[in-house]
Amino acid sequence: MGRTVIIHDLDHARSALRAAADLGVRVRLRSAFGAAAYLGALAFREIIAAARTDFPAVGYEAVLDCGEDVGEALAALRHGIKCIRVNLRNDVRAKVVDIAEQVGATLDEDQSPALDLLDCEAPVQACRNWLAGDEGGAAEN
Repeated sequence: MGRTVIIHDLDHARSALRAAADLGVRVRLRSAFGAAAYLGALAFREIIAAARTDFPAVGYEAVLDCGEDVGEALAALRHGIKCIRVNLRNDVRAKVVDIAEQVGATLDEDQSPALDLLDCEAPVQACRNWLAGDEGGAAEN
């Protein structure tokens, strides 16, 4: 999978997909930490779907971050989110992994740096640089 870009809204998703299209690379679109609680799985799914209409050929993976909330993680799976990120105790996490597998979803385990577009004034250019391998900029985990 491609490098990770943390998105906060539809414009960020479009910026990341535009940059990936320009470069001919794949990208992982990840919501901000705990976004499932304040944005919701349905809104996240709609953001990704809307961004995809402009860039249908770009390879991507969308990851909804559920923070430390097992209820949000399960709700995301019920709403068809195919990849979630959640920080849980190992015993609870194992149960969520099992449920995810039953519905054809996965848990994101990626710990590599990500580009966070929060407060980014030129998101398309930042994404181009990041996806091209430029290690400078607003990288965070």
